[in-house]
Amino acid sequence: MLKKMQKFMILLAVTLAVGLPTHANAVTTRIKDIVEFEGVRDNLLVGYGLVVGLNGTGDTMNNSPFTERSAIAMLERLGVQVRDQNLNTENIAAVMVTATLPPFTNQGSRIDVSISSLGDAESLQGGTLVVTPLMGADGEVYAVAQGTVNVSGFSAQGDAGNVTLNTPTSGTLSEGAIVERELPFALNDLGEMRLALRNPDFTTSRRIALAINEHLGVAAARADNNSSVTLKMPAGYSGGIVDLITDVEQLYVQPDQMARVVIDERSGVIVMGQEVRISTVAIAQGNLTISVNETPQVSQPNAFAQNGQTAVVPRTDIDVDRGDGQRMTVLSEGVTLQSLVESLNSLGVSPRDIITILQSIKAAGALQADIEVI
Repeated sequence: MLKKMQKFMILLAVTLAVGLPTHANAVTTRIKDIVEFEGVRDNLLVGYGLVVGLNGTGDTMNNSPFTERSAIAMLERLGVQVRDQNLNTENIAAVMVTATLPPFTNQGSRIDVSISSLGDAESLQGGTLVVTPLMGADGEVYAVAQGTVNVSGFSAQGDAGNVTLNTPTSGTLSEGAIVERELPFALNDLGEMRLALRNPDFTTSRRIALAINEHLGVAAARADNNSSVTLKMPAGYSGGIVDLITDVEQLYVQPDQMARVVIDERSGVIVMGQEVRISTVAIAQGNLTISVNETPQVSQPNAFAQNGQTAVVPRTDIDVDRGDGQRMTVLSEGVTLQSLVESLNSLGVSPRDIITILQSIKAAGALQADIEVI
């Protein structure tokens, strides 16, 4: 009897814990994980180059005239005159080279680059990217790439079939580019900077400002809107802007988000936030299914019969399922995400049907959340 009572108390405690408001189980997050500091950002680089050394898997010159012209221009820069000559090689491929330049990267540092075929090359396996300048959005060259292309895919074919793994027409160069120009940004000269929220929200913005001011003891932060918080260098602060950013980004706050249901109708994926609530509503889900099975039978005369012929006798079985086993479920006021999912699962509802049910609940005005279909 005592063991049963203990089990009952444990079950009751778990039930009460599930039913507590969400703020009782609030999860805090570091500020550095939910904001971006103004100026501390990546920069995208792009370039056009040639990959050489391919084993007959490069671009076809007749179908890719830009590859032929690029190869001629490259050879002329190296002192080889091949203009007005017929280049019939398939060992060269034109590629687009992309890279990301991290903030405050020093001159001479190396960064990774990605290579993608531009023409009709079959594979970049075994190729080498020749010197390729990488430019930023301002047209200036910030890095130069060169090296052996690493390709994770392959393609093989025969007379009656072929097989392809991953994408053999794209690859990477690990640390394949050298930074030639640094981005001019004097972080230490800033008297103030903005913190941009990755997920804009007024409540989160205000909580960040309050946490910073409480830590510093002065009103150094101000929530401008739902997307940004302005941070000023406090008077008498012993460190610089880097020290201030380090202190601020380690503070913990509780992010807040608007209740939202995200639906991907193509794959049937449904993601619901923990703040999703619904008003009292009754749900019933049932389907009418009609199955028609044709099982024709063959009728033949006896082995020694004088007259008779083989005949096919049709036979049809029709089964009707009206969904009589489905029941109506009532969801009470303020039901949580967990209760909503459990109730829908109890009806045996598939993810595709759940999408329709959620949209119907929203149309009825009982879903206190925004539905976003992607």
